[in-house]
Amino acid sequence: MAEFALARQFQDRRWRDLQGGGGTKNIKTFKVYRWTPDDGQKPRVDTYEVDLDTCGPMILDALIKIKNEIDSSLTFRRSCREGVCGSCAMNIDGTNTLACTHFIADVKGDIKIYPLPHMPVVKDLVPDLNVPYAQLASIEPWLKTTTQPPTRERIQSLEERAKLDGLWECILCFCCTTSCPATGGAASATSAPAILLQAYRWLSDSRDEAKGERLDNLQDPFRLYRCHTIMNCTKTCPKSLNPAKAIAEIKKLLVERTI
Repeated sequence: MAEFALARQFQDRRWRDLQGGGGTKNIKTFKVYRWTPDDGQKPRVDTYEVDLDTCGPMILDALIKIKNEIDSSLTFRRSCREGVCGSCAMNIDGTNTLACTHFIADVKGDIKIYPLPHMPVVKDLVPDLNVPYAQLASIEPWLKTTTQPPTRERIQSLEERAKLDGLWECILCFCCTTSCPATGGAASATSAPAILLQAYRWLSDSRDEAKGERLDNLQDPFRLYRCHTIMNCTKTCPKSLNPAKAIAEIKKLLVERTI
C-alpha cells in the first residue's frame, strides 16, 4: 500500500502549557505553521495548548507566551504591540491582520496562524518582505520639489492637509498586498495595493511638485491596471484604510490629465 511522506510531515506536534497547572479549564488551542528552510524538512503545523488565565488577551500575547514558556524555537516578528509598526502581520483564522490588535476571544474554536500568503517564508511566521520594500522604493515615497525651498516649513491649508487622511496612516504591514489574488505575489514595480496607496498619498500632497512624473511612473498596464477591484485589500486592512479607493483615484487622475 502506498505511503505518503508529506502527510506524516504535517502531523501535529502537540505542546502543552505547563505553567497553568494540570487542573486548568481555560485552555485555547493554537495551530501554528512551522518551517525552517535550512533543516531539509517539509512545513508542518504545531499545536499549542495555552492557559488563557495566565495569558494576555491578544494573539500576540499568546505567541509570546508560547515562545517564552513552551517552545522557544517558534519564530515571528513583533515590535510595538500597539498596531503601529506592522511587524506582527500574519494570517490568523484565514484573515490577514495584526497579531497585536486581534483578540483571542474573537476567534471561535482552534486558532490557526500562518505567515502572510504570497510571500516567501524566511522561517515559521516570518515572510520575506524584500519585494514589497523594493516596490515601495520604486515610487520614491518622499516629498519632491523643484522650486526654491522656503525659509520655514511648506505651508498647507486645513483642506489640503485633510486630503492625506486615510493615506498617511498606512503602517506598511502588507496585509492588503498579500490578500490580493491579482497582485499579491507580483514582483512588478508598483502593482501592490499598499504601494499604490502610498503612491496616492504623495499624489495628494499639495507640497509635492512631481505629480506628472509620478503619474508617468504609474502609467503601465502591469502596474496600476493589474487591480481588478476585488476589494480584498480594503476588507483586510487592520487600520480600516481603503487601498481600493486610492487605486481608483489614481486611475481618475490619469484620465483627467488626458482630457
